[in-house]
Amino acid sequence: MIESRPQWAARSVAFATMHQKERQFGPSFRRRLGVELVVAALDTDQFGTFTGEVARPVDQVGTALIKAHQAIDQTDSPFGLASEGAYGPHPDAPFVPIGIEVAAVVDRAEEFVVVERLVCHDTNFAHVRLTSTTVPDAFLDLVGFPEHGLIVSTDAATSFTKGIRTREQLDAAIRSAIDTTGAALVQTDMRAHLNPTRQRCLTTLAERLALRLAAACPNCGVPGWGIVGHVAGQPCEWCERPTSLVAADRLRCARASCGHEELHPRSGPASPGHCEHCNP
Repeated sequence: MIESRPQWAARSVAFATMHQKERQFGPSFRRRLGVELVVAALDTDQFGTFTGEVARPVDQVGTALIKAHQAIDQTDSPFGLASEGAYGPHPDAPFVPIGIEVAAVVDRAEEFVVVERLVCHDTNFAHVRLTSTTVPDAFLDLVGFPEHGLIVSTDAATSFTKGIRTREQLDAAIRSAIDTTGAALVQTDMRAHLNPTRQRCLTTLAERLALRLAAACPNCGVPGWGIVGHVAGQPCEWCERPTSLVAADRLRCARASCGHEELHPRSGPASPGHCEHCNP
């Protein structure tokens, strides 16, 4: 595989973050690409907040790309970087929380876009509604308070107290919310600088993104060559019929004008346990 590191030499990447995500992304970018991150002077809350006061302008990937372009506008860097997280109930198991983290890098000069995604099963995302000032210890243990920050809002979610890290702050915010609307909603603060569990997820995502950027397209040499999708149909070991498992990875150039694409088959047949004919 062609290495793209020389293309990054002595360059910087503008990072659209106001929640210290450079602490998670910086080490991998420095080690894998030899570049430094420059934090752009940008209020990223204008592109959406976890608590919903501000909605995303577009979907998760599109929002990350908007922020990355804004980072370029705010700096002299040729590259823009941004990430966007979404947390909520698992679509197949509503009582299990899950997170989707997206990171995007854009280069206007070379016209390439690289997007990496990571599903985060390890998350403290949770909330509890209270009508008294007593917070269950089980909830505080579950969310990792006070190492992880909390947010308290009124029952109608019209007023928020964010970044709570002490019991005194928590009790005062809950009393205020209950006095105002009769109930308080206590939820995890998912902003990166206040959530060590999310930080670990972002560190993993940063390493994957840096490795992707360190690989160049075998056709045009632009950075960002990597997996963009999969092809199902891995054959069953017994009957050789296609299963729902991945048969091949789809790799594509990050520059649309190149569009070079390859399919890399995965080795070995699928276990009969995954075959609807052998294990109906």
